[in-house]
Amino acid sequence: MLRPPSVEQGHTLGSAGYRPTTVALFAAGMTTFMALYYVQALLPQLFDHFGISPTTSALAVSLTTGFLAVAIIPASVLSERFGRVRVMVVPAVAASLIGVVLPWSPTVEILLAGRALQGVLCAGVPAVAMAYLAEEVEGRSLGTAMGRYVVGTTIGGLAGRLIPGFAVDVVSWQWALEIACLVSLGFAVVFARTVPSARFFVPQRVSPKVMLRNLLVHLWDPQLRRLFLLGFVLTGGFVTVYNFVGYRLLRPPFGLGEAVVALVFLMYLAGTFSSASAGPVADRVGRWPVLCAGILVMLTGLALTVPDRLPLVLIGMFLFPAGFCAAHSVASARVSARATEHRAEASLYLFHYHMGSSVVGALGGLAFSMFGWVGVAGYVGMLVGVGLLAGFRCGERTRGRNPERLITQSPDGPV
Repeated sequence: MLRPPSVEQGHTLGSAGYRPTTVALFAAGMTTFMALYYVQALLPQLFDHFGISPTTSALAVSLTTGFLAVAIIPASVLSERFGRVRVMVVPAVAASLIGVVLPWSPTVEILLAGRALQGVLCAGVPAVAMAYLAEEVEGRSLGTAMGRYVVGTTIGGLAGRLIPGFAVDVVSWQWALEIACLVSLGFAVVFARTVPSARFFVPQRVSPKVMLRNLLVHLWDPQLRRLFLLGFVLTGGFVTVYNFVGYRLLRPPFGLGEAVVALVFLMYLAGTFSSASAGPVADRVGRWPVLCAGILVMLTGLALTVPDRLPLVLIGMFLFPAGFCAAHSVASARVSARATEHRAEASLYLFHYHMGSSVVGALGGLAFSMFGWVGVAGYVGMLVGVGLLAGFRCGERTRGRNPERLITQSPDGPV
């Protein structure tokens, strides 16, 4: 959707409305990604408690992200009719409330069904956040604002893994999950109370025919297709690594304790810093060099996790999220900058992002069951290699040209 003519300007870095906007979206990222991934660190405990396979236990993550992916486009379309803020806030609070009940599920089937429902509700924030920021924040400040939102998702994913991972050494796994869900609910309340109303949003009538036409507009764009592919393969590989690294470190030759394994998730903090810095750097030097550099860092980190040497594994687990979050931050900003019309339907990027998490993450369980960590590394390495090729292809048209000029003046839209 194009911003309507107005004497008002979008929020810029340092303006009065910029801080509450970014704080609210940071809290939104926190609550959503805690709700998505708070079970991931305790997948081995689900494996033991319910007597299920590693692949089945991984469904506690994959079902949530898969149903989120399916719900993203309907949620984004609803936001065109009922408003960005409403479609983000109500489901975020509801998903957090459901999370408070789920740890006490009597069977794994009920737990998985509840996780699927959480996925549907969690779709509101990622479906609309990029469109909301693109409408409310000036283009020159968008990269930094998007980076701060991604920081929230990064820390949310980290907290969702760390809190139950530490707590399970002193309380039951159910209470460990409960603590994480209560923290997630707290951030949902912060988000609901601080998010500014949308100033530039104009409601539109929606219909299946219009929705399909708008989706095809984005799918027809070759650069957006490559960005969608990037979201699918990079996120799928990222979630696969985190689904099964706990099994690797709990088992020989490492045999680490559960609290020590939880400390490994602190390496996720590298993504917090890389996502916050990638946006401003990309605004200065160009998005494609930063994007491809992030993917190369992912590959380097993944390779370092293969040898049975704990120092190398730790270094690899530091580099891998740093590269992923930098690449995701840049790709997200690029989708928002390029999709200047029908912004909600540009959530196709998020559809591919979370569908990659679900499908690729679930299939990663087969690689782990058959070939162990070497199989996981090979599987993820091929996916990230595809992402690197897509990143190079995205940058071909802008090589040797001024990226900022292309964003504002290209006759066929941003490039």
